[in-house]
Amino acid sequence: MDERQALSAFAALSQETRLRILRHLVIAGPDGIAAGAIAEKVEVSASNVSFHLKELERAGLISVRRDSRSMVYSAQYDALSGLIRFLMEDCCSGRLEIRASALAAGCCPTDVKGSVQ
Repeated sequence: MDERQALSAFAALSQETRLRILRHLVIAGPDGIAAGAIAEKVEVSASNVSFHLKELERAGLISVRRDSRSMVYSAQYDALSGLIRFLMEDCCSGRLEIRASALAAGCCPTDVKGSVQ
């Protein structure tokens, strides 16, 4: 991820509703959520959620697919990982053990049985 892409992503995430939408999509996993269900979850109108979804899609943080009559949105995990890597590139005054630890933590902690929490 380059600086321009990171700035676009941060700009999209600097709005409360968009951040809440993205967090719901991350929780939903790769199957995603239909636009109407997203609107209900974040308690905004369908037209309002549509506006925010377009901004997140333009920033490359989410993708959309048609499923029958619904538009289903999913988080773009590669883009989110790229944003985290961008932030951590020059981490910690050269202390690689801190950077490695932060990146190794991953985004999906598992319990002792190996299932996602």
